[in-house]
Amino acid sequence: MSLKDQLKDQQKLAMLARDKARLGTIRLLMAEIKQREVDSRIELNDEDILAVVIKMVKQRRDSISQFEAAGRQDLADKESAEIVVLQEFLPQQLTADEIAALIEQAITESGAAVMADMGKVMAVLKPKIQGRADVGAVSAQVKTRLA
Repeated sequence: MSLKDQLKDQQKLAMLARDKARLGTIRLLMAEIKQREVDSRIELNDEDILAVVIKMVKQRRDSISQFEAAGRQDLADKESAEIVVLQEFLPQQLTADEIAALIEQAITESGAAVMADMGKVMAVLKPKIQGRADVGAVSAQVKTRLA
Protein backbone atom coordinates (compact mmCIF):
# COMPACT_ATOMS: atom_id res chain seq x y z
CA MET A 1 0.00 0.00 0.00
CA SER A 2 1.41 3.37 -0.96
CA LEU A 3 2.00 6.06 1.62
CA LYS A 4 -0.68 8.22 0.02
CA ASP A 5 -3.23 5.41 0.39
CA GLN A 6 -2.21 4.95 4.02
CA LEU A 7 -2.76 8.67 4.61
CA LYS A 8 -6.22 8.49 3.07
CA ASP A 9 -7.11 5.48 5.23
CA GLN A 10 -5.85 7.21 8.37
CA GLN A 11 -7.84 10.32 7.44
CA LYS A 12 -11.01 8.24 7.23
CA LEU A 13 -10.26 6.57 10.57
CA ALA A 14 -9.66 9.95 12.21
CA MET A 15 -13.00 11.19 10.85
CA LEU A 16 -14.82 8.14 12.19
CA ALA A 17 -13.11 8.49 15.57
CA ARG A 18 -13.95 12.21 15.62
CA ASP A 19 -10.29 12.95 16.45
CA LYS A 20 -10.13 16.58 15.34
CA ALA A 21 -6.45 17.14 16.12
CA ARG A 22 -5.30 14.07 14.21
CA LEU A 23 -7.65 14.77 11.33
CA GLY A 24 -6.43 18.36 11.07
CA THR A 25 -2.80 17.28 10.92
CA ILE A 26 -3.46 14.64 8.27
CA ARG A 27 -5.45 17.17 6.24
CA LEU A 28 -2.54 19.62 6.43
CA LEU A 29 -0.21 16.91 5.17
CA MET A 30 -2.56 15.92 2.36
CA ALA A 31 -2.94 19.58 1.35
CA GLU A 32 0.83 20.02 1.22
CA ILE A 33 1.17 16.87 -0.92
CA LYS A 34 -1.58 18.08 -3.26
CA GLN A 35 0.06 21.51 -3.50
CA ARG A 36 3.38 19.92 -4.49
CA GLU A 37 1.63 17.77 -7.09
CA VAL A 38 -0.15 20.76 -8.60
CA ASP A 39 2.99 22.91 -8.60
CA SER A 40 5.18 20.29 -10.26
CA ARG A 41 2.39 18.68 -12.31
CA ILE A 42 3.40 15.17 -11.29
CA GLU A 43 2.06 12.48 -8.97
CA LEU A 44 4.32 12.25 -5.91
CA ASN A 45 5.78 8.85 -5.09
CA ASP A 46 6.42 7.54 -1.57
CA GLU A 47 9.93 9.02 -1.47
CA ASP A 48 8.62 12.49 -2.37
CA ILE A 49 5.82 12.22 0.19
CA LEU A 50 8.37 11.16 2.79
CA ALA A 51 10.36 14.32 2.01
CA VAL A 52 7.20 16.40 2.57
CA VAL A 53 6.59 14.73 5.94
CA ILE A 54 10.23 15.30 6.99
CA LYS A 55 9.98 18.96 6.03
CA MET A 56 6.74 19.41 7.98
CA VAL A 57 8.26 17.79 11.09
CA LYS A 58 11.28 20.09 10.82
CA GLN A 59 9.02 23.14 10.47
CA ARG A 60 7.12 22.14 13.58
CA ARG A 61 10.30 21.64 15.59
CA ASP A 62 11.43 25.13 14.58
CA SER A 63 8.03 26.52 15.57
CA ILE A 64 8.18 24.80 18.96
CA SER A 65 11.50 26.44 19.81
CA GLN A 66 10.14 29.84 18.77
CA PHE A 67 6.89 29.41 20.68
CA GLU A 68 8.72 28.31 23.82
CA ALA A 69 11.07 31.29 23.56
CA ALA A 70 8.02 33.55 23.33
CA GLY A 71 6.36 31.87 26.32
CA ARG A 72 3.51 30.34 24.30
CA GLN A 73 3.51 26.80 25.68
CA ASP A 74 -0.05 26.22 24.45
CA LEU A 75 1.04 26.65 20.82
CA ALA A 76 4.20 24.60 21.40
CA ASP A 77 2.06 21.74 22.75
CA LYS A 78 -0.16 21.89 19.65
CA GLU A 79 2.90 21.66 17.39
CA SER A 80 4.24 18.74 19.46
CA ALA A 81 0.97 16.89 19.00
CA GLU A 82 1.22 17.43 15.24
CA ILE A 83 4.78 16.05 15.24
CA VAL A 84 3.54 12.87 16.94
CA VAL A 85 0.96 12.34 14.18
CA LEU A 86 3.41 13.13 11.37
CA GLN A 87 6.08 10.79 12.74
CA GLU A 88 3.68 7.87 12.38
CA PHE A 89 4.21 8.12 8.62
CA LEU A 90 8.01 8.13 8.84
CA PRO A 91 10.03 4.90 8.81
CA GLN A 92 11.40 3.46 12.06
CA GLN A 93 14.10 5.78 13.44
CA LEU A 94 17.69 4.52 13.61
CA THR A 95 19.40 4.00 16.96
CA ALA A 96 22.68 5.72 17.82
CA ASP A 97 24.58 2.44 17.35
CA GLU A 98 23.02 1.89 13.91
CA ILE A 99 23.92 5.44 12.88
CA ALA A 100 27.52 4.98 14.06
CA ALA A 101 27.77 1.71 12.10
CA LEU A 102 26.38 3.38 8.95
CA ILE A 103 28.86 6.24 9.32
CA GLU A 104 31.80 3.83 9.58
CA GLN A 105 30.51 1.86 6.59
CA ALA A 106 30.12 5.04 4.52
CA ILE A 107 33.62 6.24 5.43
CA THR A 108 35.04 2.87 4.38
CA GLU A 109 33.00 2.81 1.13
CA SER A 110 34.00 6.33 0.11
CA GLY A 111 37.61 6.00 1.23
CA ALA A 112 37.32 9.25 3.18
CA ALA A 113 40.21 10.27 5.38
CA VAL A 114 40.05 14.04 5.79
CA MET A 115 37.40 16.69 6.30
CA ALA A 116 37.44 17.53 2.57
CA ASP A 117 35.92 14.09 1.89
CA MET A 118 32.81 14.83 3.96
CA GLY A 119 30.69 15.37 0.83
CA LYS A 120 31.54 11.89 -0.42
CA VAL A 121 30.59 10.33 2.91
CA MET A 122 27.29 12.24 3.09
CA ALA A 123 26.47 11.25 -0.50
CA VAL A 124 26.75 7.59 0.53
CA LEU A 125 24.92 8.09 3.85
CA LYS A 126 22.01 10.31 2.87
CA PRO A 127 19.93 7.70 0.96
CA LYS A 128 20.37 5.23 3.83
CA ILE A 129 19.29 7.61 6.60
CA GLN A 130 16.69 9.76 4.80
CA GLY A 131 13.63 9.92 7.03
CA ARG A 132 15.18 7.58 9.58
CA ALA A 133 17.55 10.03 11.29
CA ASP A 134 18.21 13.77 11.48
CA VAL A 135 20.59 14.46 8.60
CA GLY A 136 22.01 17.52 10.36
CA ALA A 137 22.90 15.54 13.49
CA VAL A 138 24.45 12.75 11.42
CA SER A 139 26.43 15.34 9.47
CA ALA A 140 27.83 16.69 12.75
CA GLN A 141 28.84 13.15 13.77
CA VAL A 142 30.60 12.61 10.44
CA LYS A 143 32.37 15.94 10.87
CA THR A 144 33.72 14.97 14.30
CA ARG A 145 34.70 11.51 13.02
CA LEU A 146 36.71 12.95 10.10
CA ALA A 147 38.30 15.76 12.14
